[in-house]
Amino acid sequence: MKFDALLTLDSLRDVPAAARSIEALGFDGVWTHETAHNPFLPLTLAAEHTRRIDLGTAIAVAFPRSPTVLAHIAWDLAAQSEGRFILGLGTQVRAHVERRFGAEFEHPVDRLRDMLLAMRAVWQAWQSGGRLNHRGQFYKLTLMTPFFSPQPMPYSDIPIYIAGVNERLCRLAGEVCQGFHVHPFNSARYLSEVILPAIEAGATAAGRSLADVQRVGPVFVIAEDDAQEAATMREAVRQQIAFYASTPSYKGVLDIHGWGGLSGELGDLAIRQRWREMAALISDEMLDVYAVRGRWADLPRLIQRRYGGLLDRVMYYMPYVSGEMDARWQQAAEGFEG
Repeated sequence: MKFDALLTLDSLRDVPAAARSIEALGFDGVWTHETAHNPFLPLTLAAEHTRRIDLGTAIAVAFPRSPTVLAHIAWDLAAQSEGRFILGLGTQVRAHVERRFGAEFEHPVDRLRDMLLAMRAVWQAWQSGGRLNHRGQFYKLTLMTPFFSPQPMPYSDIPIYIAGVNERLCRLAGEVCQGFHVHPFNSARYLSEVILPAIEAGATAAGRSLADVQRVGPVFVIAEDDAQEAATMREAVRQQIAFYASTPSYKGVLDIHGWGGLSGELGDLAIRQRWREMAALISDEMLDVYAVRGRWADLPRLIQRRYGGLLDRVMYYMPYVSGEMDARWQQAAEGFEG
């Protein structure tokens, strides 16, 4: 199981030092996400200042960008990093895609499938020098002249990971992707009974196997070395779980454990922004299902015991900040070796 870092910084100026530290501490990869900042820009700096670690987006929102725009970004990052870049994409939800990005969201799974195939058609045209001729349900790409085509390169087979919670996106990952980003709000049971069977079904339909799809997952952790720190982390995780569990799309993660009735109650509280009351509904029993608790030194072993065979790569659901907790990060990276 590989151990990765989540990079969330307010300034691009801080990326080179953080990337160098992440590599030196023994992490296997670094992921950025699309929240308050662009997810791709930090990775071009990270690629320049590292030589070993994988670099990926977890995730970039797909639909506000065209397939060709994404193809160019991924191609350049793959070339710069000498094949270490992983393009991680997600659909987001309708409200954000339509009202925050001003993009279309109808038929998201089918649209994402068409987008992935369109990107691969663009890459194939660049690599082979052949004609671009993608005619899909949502995207029609038939024009690519030499002036707009980068030169062929050794890293043109760029891995694509997609993110999801429900079965149709899992099946899509199995059919056409190299990896799948598991949502932070997950459980070992939900992975084993819902996520992995759906990925495997998609893979089988495409003549592939589950082993062809790498699974990456952020893990909620609560370190219990210090009582005060543990209490702070516990409440932060409780709040985050409550926030995710209030989203109707994630109700299945509650249903499988018999807690589906909380979804509507949490949603109603979220509408009224009663955040403290939401967190109070997340019991210690739920924390034990959706988070991993233990001493800092024991967390790698506990995570591998819970997620072994389910996830191939993990990261703690907390950002890496250069110079903070470096000894603990190094200890964790060493705990995941082998």
